[in-house]
Amino acid sequence: MRGAAHAGGAGDRPSRVPRRDAAGDPARRERPPVQCPCGWWLLWVWSLPLSLGELCVPAARGRLQCLQVSVFANRSWARTDGLARLGDLQAYGWSNDSDAIRFLKPWARGSVSQRQWDELQNTLSVYRNSFTRDMQELVKMLRLDYPFEIQVSAGCELRAGNISESFFHAAFQGGEIMSFQGAYWAPAPDAPDWAGRAAQALNQDQGTRKTLQSLLNDTCPQFARGLLEAGKSELEKQVKPEVWLSTGPSPGPGRLLLVCHVSGFHPKPVWVMWMRGEQEQWATQQGDVLPHADETWYLRVTLDVEAREAAGLSCRVRHSSLGGQDIIIHWEGSHSSWLIPVALLGSLLMIGCVGCLALWYRKRRSYQDIL
Repeated sequence: MRGAAHAGGAGDRPSRVPRRDAAGDPARRERPPVQCPCGWWLLWVWSLPLSLGELCVPAARGRLQCLQVSVFANRSWARTDGLARLGDLQAYGWSNDSDAIRFLKPWARGSVSQRQWDELQNTLSVYRNSFTRDMQELVKMLRLDYPFEIQVSAGCELRAGNISESFFHAAFQGGEIMSFQGAYWAPAPDAPDWAGRAAQALNQDQGTRKTLQSLLNDTCPQFARGLLEAGKSELEKQVKPEVWLSTGPSPGPGRLLLVCHVSGFHPKPVWVMWMRGEQEQWATQQGDVLPHADETWYLRVTLDVEAREAAGLSCRVRHSSLGGQDIIIHWEGSHSSWLIPVALLGSLLMIGCVGCLALWYRKRRSYQDIL
């Protein structure tokens, strides 16, 4: 990151993956002091989306977030991919295979000129090469092992009353190593020793810290509010959920796994609970909220109960699209137990009647042939 004078950075807590025990972490060995250039990549990540024209887009009174994932398999193979999203909507993509930013929404370009976007494509190319090179130097300096992964999440959150709050988090191997808080870099509580030395070195660069403060507190909210209007119709889209009930695999003898399916809703926030009358069933288990291709969502919520206690249960769904009117679906499994054999008997009777009619028709035709 030799040209890091253009830099800045921000992010939100990345998802975690298992990290090695401290005893097996080569970063715990004796190592030379960290030099300042190794941290410049954190600042570059922020400058790319904001200095050249609104790469990141915010949700209404929500979160503007840029994400970067860089994988280093060995000293000669690495890749970096990124995206930018507003709330739950992904607006931009950036693949390792190309420096071109992909517009994933028709309004994502905003008011940025073609010249600004051309400059951004060139900056991304320089950034990726510099980031890869400097991370490889960092590995040598700290005696780290391949393979490893770096994650960065950067952005700001817009709130009511023209208030915004920025965030920056960087992670190594899925565990947070440092964040930018106020005007200083701070190592994460569980970060390896070298993260503290890196933060201390970064804090000595007062000019970069001031630049980063400006990007986080001024530039990010400015672009966030500017593009809020461009995507307003999609951001404020409301789609009502569809709800139905079923049973899952039996948890054991005499027990039922009741399943409440909630599908096709937007926006993402939703409240779903198994109820008995007005009493919430705290044994309710909620799965992950999963995306559909049309950018609506699906959720599966279960309850393990004794079969004899299933009667009287219901699934309640609360969502912004419902105008304050919850959807309540009552469990009627006791009725379904006799519906299946009745339906089967009806099918058999139908088949029998059709067979009888066919036999009568054949006999009638045979009599007509004789006559």
